Amino acid sequence: MTPVNSPAAMPRGGSRLDPWVDSYAARSAGLTASEIRALFAVASRPEVVSLAGGMPFVSALPLDILADTVAAMIRDRGAVALQYGSGQGDEHLREQICEVMQLSGINGHPDDVVVTTGSQMALDLVVRIFCDPGDVVLVESPSYVGALGVFRSYQCRIVHVQMDDDGLSPAALTETIDRLTEQGARIKLLYTVPTYQNPSGITASPDRRAEMLQIAARHNILVLEDDPYCLLGFDGHVPQAIRALDDQAVVYLGSFSKTIAAGLRVGWALAPHGVREKLVLAAEAAVLCPANYAQLTVAEYLDTQPWLDQVKVFRELYRERRDALLGAMAAQFPAGTTWTVPEGGFYSWVTLPEGLDATAMLPRAVSSLVAYVPGTGFYSDGQGRESLRLSYCYPEPERIVEGVRRLAGVIESELDVAHTFGTDHVQPPPGPAFPDPGMS
Repeated sequence: MTPVNSPAAMPRGGSRLDPWVDSYAARSAGLTASEIRALFAVASRPEVVSLAGGMPFVSALPLDILADTVAAMIRDRGAVALQYGSGQGDEHLREQICEVMQLSGINGHPDDVVVTTGSQMALDLVVRIFCDPGDVVLVESPSYVGALGVFRSYQCRIVHVQMDDDGLSPAALTETIDRLTEQGARIKLLYTVPTYQNPSGITASPDRRAEMLQIAARHNILVLEDDPYCLLGFDGHVPQAIRALDDQAVVYLGSFSKTIAAGLRVGWALAPHGVREKLVLAAEAAVLCPANYAQLTVAEYLDTQPWLDQVKVFRELYRERRDALLGAMAAQFPAGTTWTVPEGGFYSWVTLPEGLDATAMLPRAVSSLVAYVPGTGFYSDGQGRESLRLSYCYPEPERIVEGVRRLAGVIESELDVAHTFGTDHVQPPPGPAFPDPGMS
């Protein structure tokens, strides 16, 4: 018998590390680890202040009440919760999801909701049913790293479109579509996170949302709206979703990960009826059905608890931490550093003084016991080396201030090295990249 690890048993071109290297499908080349995932092992060390991961602060949940909620659900509906369910998701939960979406101005029907294992699964399913290898997906610049991973895994061509302080630029979107059309490209999707965007924290203005939709519709491009942070505006205002403007040109993705708990992994897609049908078939092929246990836990929580009051608790907690981050950056970051001022959500996007490289700087930051995500992780084409994402949702405010202090020291050291080698530049004073009218 030939040993399994012998050269004769290996596929041609294999190695001892991976004898099946030549047997994978071509699309597996797009399955690469994100820069955020690579940071987790280091950032989770207690001595490191992690401004990297966007983890909801679930410790703010009333865990004793949640325990009672789950116990009641198991007692009353345990036989259903622990059994297979519908591939589309629990009907009552889909009705509740429609009530949640009404807060964003969406009048959806439960029949057009597909419950998924987090909105990441919904994103994957949409790309699966729409995109062939080589099809173009338009994304913001920068864009959500998890979405970029999905697009790469389906061998899509990812094209970034410029943003400014009001969101995606209509002029840049039009120019990009015209250029790609002239090249003969097939543009399938426009992916956007219009509210408290991950990673920039920018919120698209109402006018921009309407313009984005009009441009996409004119070119027969489906808008894929990812909206997990919509209820986390610090002033309590919920921006109107793009999906509220058109029920046929937009697939809307939502999630309970940020408003209840990420560990439950309950998200959804609201889609036009024909798209819904294909999403259900794709979902059944992927997981057969979403977990009844998690769905019924969410449904019981929404039915029996003042969940909007809990969302308010989250909003106030994240606003306090946002303010701690902004105040610390204003006080400690060197001249030439700029950042966005988010009105909700989890993130601020920082641009370093000219000549500095956030990716090259990261090992020195980790050595100084502070972690962030380099901007290159949010691009598909190597852009973003001068930028980084800071997340304020998880650390306590005093830890955020300490993390900024450590990071400021790293930036100062990098500037000293740059100046020594003759790359000194006159820098503007530090401050928001896009000024906030409400801040002095």
